[in-house]
Parts: sequence; C-alpha cells; structure tokens
Amino acid sequence: MMSMPTLTDRAHEHRVSRAEFEAFREEREKRQDGARYELLDGEILMTPSPGGLHQLIATRLVLLISAALPAGREVVTAPLDVELQAGKGDTTLQPDVLVTDRADLTGGGLQATPVLVIEILSPSTWRRDLGVKRDAYATAGVEHYWVVAPDTPSITAYRLGPDGAYREECHVTGEEQWTAAAPVEITLCPAELTR
Repeated sequence: MMSMPTLTDRAHEHRVSRAEFEAFREEREKRQDGARYELLDGEILMTPSPGGLHQLIATRLVLLISAALPAGREVVTAPLDVELQAGKGDTTLQPDVLVTDRADLTGGGLQATPVLVIEILSPSTWRRDLGVKRDAYATAGVEHYWVVAPDTPSITAYRLGPDGAYREECHVTGEEQWTAAAPVEITLCPAELTR
C-alpha cells in the first residue's frame, strides 16, 4: 500500500486525490479504529470518534431543526461524505450536522453544497473547525456556518458575505437565546443543547 501524507505541514508536496483517499479510508475501516477520515484540499484529516456530549448536542440539533425545516429540505448528521469544490485539491468533509435540499442527497453522499453546516467543537477539532474547515466551507459557498462550543456553552453563527468570506451573524452563550431566520427559523439556547 502506498504511503500518504496525513496531518502534515507538507501536504502541498503531494495532494491526495479522492480515489487515493477512498483506498486509504477503506484500508483504515478494516482496522475498525472508530476514527472519521476527511479530505481537505488533498490532505487527509483524522478525527477521533465523538464523545457522548458531542453526540447529545448533535441529536438535539437534529430534532430541533427537523421540526422547523421547510418542505424539500433535510437535516443529516455525520458520517456523510460531502464533496466540495474548496481549493486546489479534492475535499470530502463530514460535517457534524448539515441541512441540504432533499433532492441533492444520493446513496453515495452529498455532491452539492449544503445550505447550512454545523460543527460541534472538541479539543481535537476546534482549531480546524474555526480555521481551515471554515475557510473551505466559505470557498465552497456554504451560506450558513454555525459552530457550537460545548464547554462554554456557546453558539456562533456565520453567514457568507458578498465577498465570499464569513461574517459573524451572532454569538450567544449560556442561557442566551438566538432566533435564526435562515435557512431555518429556529430559536436555540446553548445551555439547553448541553443539558
């Protein structure tokens, strides 16, 4: 099996294609390590299995969002491959929670840009979620990007501006509430997501 760069600062020397990534991931799945593997601009990223609080927040978000979704939209959780056009290399990410048009969901994943991506921060992912992954979602044209920080607890919502960069739409902590108008009309409270 060929050796591929993983989480290095030298990824620019060899970008991994989607085909190479799939072969790498299939080999790893045989080992059943429980990790999630993503491809970001040709670099393979590994994320440990999410913890209980992470899963609790994801489940609560899915329940709240699904009750308020307009017709034709769906809410989905990881692991679901989302193929994005987000840089020089191939990108396949698995957002924690996403909202997309029902018609765009296929048996093999999502090959269209979601309307909303939500990432739940963890000690091993927060830098990436607030850095290179946020940039990749912006480059791919994901209009809404929400980040939930369980430890604070807080929710930060970003919306894509006309210049293609995210602008902070809101930041709420603890018992504060925020009502999103788009892409789904919903009121969220960070503390309630973590109880």
